[in-house]
Amino acid sequence: MNPQPIGGPGKIVEIDESKFGKRKYNRGRLLTGQWVFGMVEGDTDDIIMVTVPDRSTATLLPIIQRFIHPQTIIYSDEWASYNILSHSGYTHYTVNHSENFVDPVTHVHTQKIEGSWGGVKKRQKKGQTTNPELLETHLIEACWRRRQEKYFWTYSKRN
Repeated sequence: MNPQPIGGPGKIVEIDESKFGKRKYNRGRLLTGQWVFGMVEGDTDDIIMVTVPDRSTATLLPIIQRFIHPQTIIYSDEWASYNILSHSGYTHYTVNHSENFVDPVTHVHTQKIEGSWGGVKKRQKKGQTTNPELLETHLIEACWRRRQEKYFWTYSKRN
């Protein structure tokens, strides 16, 4: 997977991480799984998802720098690993999810990336959570499908 970077000056990219895994009897907290880091550009809906070993700054910052253009406006939750973004060439705004899903003052939200997780997880086949290679293939397919659906919707809307 070698997608083009998303974002740019004045563009908004939402970022978030989610754990893909399985629950005991499909209930409660995740017992095992794989972390996935996602980024979606607000205007174009371009999406990138990458499996990561953890959610640390040391892991996430190089991925952000690789896949998001400098001078991009980044929206995220208040996960501590994102605190460095303002000092790394990005404009960074946060939303406190323990209080709001959309910040009432700044209107910052992560609704697009948060909403993407459910659709990707829903299409996931049994066994893809325990095999990292299958999960990566699933994520590539999910990003490709999203781009195709966007293109088809745009094309069909023109006719």
